[in-house]
Amino acid sequence: MLRFTTGHAFANCSGFRRRSFLCAGASGIAGLTLPDVLAADAQSSSGSSRKSVIIIHLDGGPPQMDLIDPKPDAPAELRSAFAPIGTKVPGIGLTELMPRCAGIANQLVFLRSLVGADGKHHAFQCQSGYKEMVLQSIGGRPALGCVVNHLLGSPEDQVPNFVDLMQGRPLVRNSARPGFLGPSVKPFRPDISDRFQRELEEGMKGELARLGDGHKTELKLIKELPVDRIDDRLALLKRLDQFNRALDDSGEMEAMDHFTRQAYTILTSGAFAGAMDLDQEDSRVIAHYTPELPAGGTQSYTSEGPEAALKFLLARRLVEAGVRVVSISLSDFDTHSDNNDRMKQLGPLFDFGFHALITDLQSRGMLEDVTVLAWGEFGRTPKVNAKGGRDHWPRLSMGMMAGGGMPGGVVLGNTDKVAGEATDRPVDYTDVVATLYHQLGIDPGRMIHDRSGRPHVLMDHGEVIRELI
Repeated sequence: MLRFTTGHAFANCSGFRRRSFLCAGASGIAGLTLPDVLAADAQSSSGSSRKSVIIIHLDGGPPQMDLIDPKPDAPAELRSAFAPIGTKVPGIGLTELMPRCAGIANQLVFLRSLVGADGKHHAFQCQSGYKEMVLQSIGGRPALGCVVNHLLGSPEDQVPNFVDLMQGRPLVRNSARPGFLGPSVKPFRPDISDRFQRELEEGMKGELARLGDGHKTELKLIKELPVDRIDDRLALLKRLDQFNRALDDSGEMEAMDHFTRQAYTILTSGAFAGAMDLDQEDSRVIAHYTPELPAGGTQSYTSEGPEAALKFLLARRLVEAGVRVVSISLSDFDTHSDNNDRMKQLGPLFDFGFHALITDLQSRGMLEDVTVLAWGEFGRTPKVNAKGGRDHWPRLSMGMMAGGGMPGGVVLGNTDKVAGEATDRPVDYTDVVATLYHQLGIDPGRMIHDRSGRPHVLMDHGEVIRELI
C-alpha cells in the first residue's frame, strides 16, 4: 500500500487494510473526482483495445545535456560535468548518469529536439500537448487521460481509465485537467494523504460561500466521517454523492447515479485495490525496482528518497490491471543551484526507474501494448549560473519513449554544440501527444465536443511522429 503525503514524501506501508482501502476510495470521491471520471457522456464510444500509456513527468524540467544529449566539445564553462558514454546502439551517446538506459538503448526513443514548451512550472502541457492559454475561455484543452475517459469509458469498467499519481508542487498535482470536456472526465486520484481534506476545504470556499451556511455542515460531515468504522462502502459513496449534489445547481448531478454505482463496483471489485497493494507483488520484483544503497552507508537521492522508484512499479501494476492511462512524477529537476550535485542523485534514480519499468514490461510480454513516455515542462540553460545551477530553457526540451510497438534505438532531432537549440527535426509537444493518441487507437484528427456541444478537432496542431509508426 503506497501513501503519498504533502511535499515529496513517498513511503511503502505494510498491508492494504480495509481502512486504507476505504481511504483510497473516499479521497477520490470526496475530492470530486471518481464519479466524474466514470460519467462519460452518451456520445462517447467504447473501444475494445487495451493499449495503455504511462506518462512520467520529470518535475522541474530536466537538463538535456546532463542526461541524453552530451556535448563534450562544448566550451568548458557550458558543457556537462558528466562524461559521455556509449550505448548498445552505435552512434547514440548518453551521459554517465544513464548507464542502465544505455544498456537498453536499442529499445528506446530519445527526443533530443523537443520544442514549443510553454515555459511554466506545471505538467499541463505534458498532459495535453497544448499551452495552458489555448481555449482557456472554455476551460482549456483536456488532458489525454481525460479524453480517454470521455471516448473509451464504459459503465462496466472494473478499474478507472485514467489514474493520476503526480505529486510535488501544487501546480503539478493539478495538471491533469479535463478542460472543455468538464468535470465528468476528471482523473481518479487515489491520494490517501491528509492533505486532500485541506485542498477540498480550500477549493470549496468560494462555492460554499455562494451556496450559504446550510451546506457547511456537509463539508463537516465529510471531514468527520469515521472511515475506520464504516462497514458499508456503498453507504459511504451515497453520503459523499449527496455532498456532490448539494454543491451542484446545474442539474448535471442528476445523471450521475449510474456512474456512482460504477464507482462502487470499482472500489469493491478488487482489481484496483489489488493493483495498489504492493504487498501482493513478488519480493523479487520489488527488488527489481529498489535501488541498491552503497555498502555500509545511506544514499540521498531526492526529497522523495530512493523508494520513489516504486512509483514506476505501481504504474506497471495499474496498466496490468486494465488502467489505460497512468501519470506519475519524479521530483525535483528544478536545478537553479547545485545542478551537478543534484543530478548525481536525480539522474541515476530516473535511469534506474525507467530501466526497471521497461525491462519489467518486456519480461511480462506487455511492452508491445504499453507506451511509456518520460519528459518535463522544459529544458535547462546551457549556461551555468553563479549558483552552479541551470535555469529554465523553454527553447529546447528532452524526452524518452519506449514500447507500444515503436522501433527502438531511435534519436529524433539534432541540436547545436551546446544543446541549446534544435538544428534538425524539431518535435513539438503536440506531435508527441498526437502520437500517444495514435498508440491508443484514437485518431488525433477526430472531432470531440465541449460541454456546449461545439466541435473541436482533438489535436488541431501536431502530427503523429512518422519515425515511430
